[in-house]
Formats: sequence, C-alpha cells, structure tokens
Amino acid sequence: MTPETRKQQLERISVDPQVCFGKPVIRGTRIWVSLILDWLADGESVADILKEYPHLTEADVRAAIAYGAEASRSFAVDVPTKAAS
Repeated sequence: MTPETRKQQLERISVDPQVCFGKPVIRGTRIWVSLILDWLADGESVADILKEYPHLTEADVRAAIAYGAEASRSFAVDVPTKAAS
C-alpha cells in the first residue's frame, strides 16, 4: 500500500459550520483535529488514540498531523519566550 498524498490526507478532514462549530474534524466524526494533536503533544501514542477511538485509523491520525502542518504554514501562534538571564 502506498502512502497517501498530502491532498488525500487532507480529504480526511472536514470543516463544516454545522458540525462542532466549524472546527476541523476527522471526516464523518465529531473528533476535533486539535484534540488528536493535543494528545500527541502530551505524549500519547497513535496506539493510545486508536484505543480510545477505535473507529479512527492511523491514516486519520496522520491526516490530523498533516492538517496541523498545513495550518502552521499560514498561522502563527504566540509562544512563550525565555526571559533573559
């Protein structure tokens, strides 16, 4: 099986004002992309996420990561700076 292209990954994401207030979700679910990214950032594994949400696939998790990567290209988040010593 060949890996999905970025376009195919992003097709797994849905943004609909009528679903979850228009937040990006895994298509066909109400699982926010940001929730998946938060779990990964907190050290949870893909296996942990799939255990919690067995109807998701590893490809869905990769799609969430791809969406986060694309979003970071056009949107900057304020990050804490280290105070001068």
